[in-house]
Amino acid sequence: MSLLTLVFLAVIQGITEFLPISSSGHLALFPQLTGGEDQGQALDVAVHVGTLVAVMLFFRAETADALRGTGHLLVGRWKTEEAKLAALLALATVPVMIAGLILSVTGLADAMRSVEVIAWATIGFGALLWLADKKGVQTRAYEDWGLRDAVIMGLAQAVALIPGTSRSGITMTAARGLGYDRVDGARISLLMSIPTIIAAGALKTKDLVESGDSALGLDALIGAGLSCVAALIALSLMMRMLANWTMTPFVIYRFALGGALLAWLYL
Repeated sequence: MSLLTLVFLAVIQGITEFLPISSSGHLALFPQLTGGEDQGQALDVAVHVGTLVAVMLFFRAETADALRGTGHLLVGRWKTEEAKLAALLALATVPVMIAGLILSVTGLADAMRSVEVIAWATIGFGALLWLADKKGVQTRAYEDWGLRDAVIMGLAQAVALIPGTSRSGITMTAARGLGYDRVDGARISLLMSIPTIIAAGALKTKDLVESGDSALGLDALIGAGLSCVAALIALSLMMRMLANWTMTPFVIYRFALGGALLAWLYL
C-alpha cells in the first residue's frame, strides 16, 4: 500500500473516529469510491489502535482511574469509585464483543461493508442523533453513570457494528436520551471506546501474526501512528465544540453524505 493511501486512511480514521459520523463507514467507503483495493479489516483495526492511544492520552486521568479500578477489582476492592468505573466499562463492552463475534463467524461483517448499507445507516442514525439531542435534557453528569446506563449504552454500541452507524454517534445518542449533557455524554462514550478497541485489536492481532506479511505489519504501524496524531487534534476540537454547539452540524454532514451516496447509487 502506498504511503499516500496510508496517510489518507489514517487521517480519515483520526478525524472521524470520535466525531459522530462513523469512522468504519468512511474507511469502508474509501476503496469503493476510489476504485482501489479494500484495505481490509486488519488495517482498519490498526488505525483504530492509533486512535486508542490518542483517547487514552487525552483522557489520561480517567484512563488511570480505570486501570487502578481494574486492579481494585482483581484484589476484591469492589466499592471504590475506580472499581465502579472499571466494572461499568467492562459491562458496556460485553454486547459489542458478543455481536462482533457473531458477525465474524457468520461472515456478515464483510457483507455489510457496502455503500448502500453505509448510506442508509448514515442517514437513519443521523436522524436518531438529532432527535435525541433536540429532545434530550441535560441534567446528568459523568459522575452519574451507573449500571442501567452502561447496559443501555453498551447495547447501543453493539449496533454500531453496522457500518455508517458510528460508535461514538450511537453511544452519544444513547447518552443524550439518558439525560447526559453533551460534553459528559461524549466523555463517557469515548471512554467506552477504550476496551472496545482493545478487544477488536486483540481479535485481529492473531490474523496479522498468522499472515506473516511484514509489509502489512509495517503499514499497520505507520497507519496507527498517523491516526493517533490526527485523532488527538480531532478530539481537542470536538470537545471544545460540544461545550457550545448542538449535534446539528454533525447531523447535517451525515444527511449530506448519505444523500450523496444514495444519489451516486440510484441516479
